[in-house]
Amino acid sequence: MSACAFIKLVLVLLTCAAPRRINSQHHEQEAERRDLVKMTLVQNASSIGAYCLDGSLPAYHLDRGFGAGARNWLLQFEGGGWCNDIKSCLERAATRRGSTRYMSKVEVFSGILSNNASLNPDFYNWNRVKIRYCDGASFAGDAVFKNGTSLLYFRGQRIWRAIILDLLPKGLGQANKALLSGCSAGGLATFHHCDDFTAHLPRNASVKCLSDAGFFLDARDIAMNHTMRYFFKSVVTLQGVVKNLNTNCTSSLSPYPEQCFFPQYALPYIRTPYFILNTAYDVYQFHHILVPPSADPHGHWYHCKLNPAACNAVQINTLQGFRRYMLETLQNFLVNSTRGGMYINSCFAHCQSESQDTWFAPDSPRVHNKTISEAVGDWYFGRKVSKEIDCAYPCNNSCHNQLG
Repeated sequence: MSACAFIKLVLVLLTCAAPRRINSQHHEQEAERRDLVKMTLVQNASSIGAYCLDGSLPAYHLDRGFGAGARNWLLQFEGGGWCNDIKSCLERAATRRGSTRYMSKVEVFSGILSNNASLNPDFYNWNRVKIRYCDGASFAGDAVFKNGTSLLYFRGQRIWRAIILDLLPKGLGQANKALLSGCSAGGLATFHHCDDFTAHLPRNASVKCLSDAGFFLDARDIAMNHTMRYFFKSVVTLQGVVKNLNTNCTSSLSPYPEQCFFPQYALPYIRTPYFILNTAYDVYQFHHILVPPSADPHGHWYHCKLNPAACNAVQINTLQGFRRYMLETLQNFLVNSTRGGMYINSCFAHCQSESQDTWFAPDSPRVHNKTISEAVGDWYFGRKVSKEIDCAYPCNNSCHNQLG
C-alpha cells in the first residue's frame, strides 16, 4: 500500500469513528447533567422504633434548594404498592420495597423533583426530598409481627415521624413554603399525613398537599365484588393502621373505620389546601380495582388491558362508567373546595409528576392546553383557579399511555 493510500484509509477510518466518540461524549455529558441525589439514612430513627419491614433504618434523598427557593420545601413520598399478609410482607422485606439495604443509594430527580428551571419552573430551586418507601402501608401502620422465627416491623407512621424530625432542624422547621406530594401508594400517604405535615411547620408558612395517582376508589370490580375494599381492610388490620387515620373520619364511618384508608372518605376531613392529580383511567386501578385477575379468570379483558383500542364496546362502556364514578366522588371537592385543585386527564397512565415527559415537556399531556406542571403551579401559587377535567377517552391525543 502506498503512503498516499494509507493516509486516505486512516482518514476514512477516523471519519467513520468520529461520530461514535462524539455520541459517547454526548451521553457522558447528559449523565453529568442528571440530578443524582445521595441517600441519607435516618440514624436516630431507632430511638422511636422507626424501622423498615426488615428492621433496617428508613431513608430519604435531599437535594438542597438555592436562591429564592432556599427556604421552600417539597417532600415526595415514594410509591410501590402494599403488603396485606405475612407471606407478602416477608417477601417484600427482602426487596427494595421493604428494606433500605436493597435500595439504590443514589436516585435521579426528575419531573417535580428536577433542579432544572426549564424542566420544573415552579419548584426547581426548592429543597426537594424523596422519602423512600419500605413499610407496605403508605406510611400509616404501627405494629410488629413476631412468631419466634420471623420478625416484621409495620412502622410506617413512625418512619414518617422520624424523617420529619430529621428534616426540621435541617431547615424544614423554618420553611416559608412547603408542598407534600407523593405518587401511587405515596400519593395515598399524602391524604393521611397532610394535616400533620402542616402542624409541624410555622403558622405563617404556605403549606399545601398533592396526590399523584393516589385517589384509589372504593369501587366494585366487573364481577361486582369489592376486591379493593377487602384488600385495603387486610392491609389496615395487619399493620395497625386504624389508630393513625383521621379520627373524625373513623368515627363517622363506625363500625367500618378501615374505610377511611380510601381517599374519597378521608378527603372531606383534610383542612390543608389539596390538589388531586389522577387519570380517569388509572392503569393500576383499571388492572387491580376494576378488572383484577380474580374477576376475569378467563382473560376476556387481556387484550383490552394491553391496548384500549382493542377494547370492545361493552368494555369501553365499563371504563367510562369507572371514569364517571371517579368524577362523582370528586364532585363535592370540585364545587365546594375554594382552595383545592385538580387535574383529571383521560390517559391510561399511573403517576405523572415524577416523569419528565408527563410533568413538563414539549409533548407533555395537556388538558385545556395546560400541562400538569402548569396546573399545579397555578394552584400552588394562586395564579388562577386550577381545576381541569378532561373529556372522555379517546378525545385527548396528547396522552402518554402506559399500558402493557
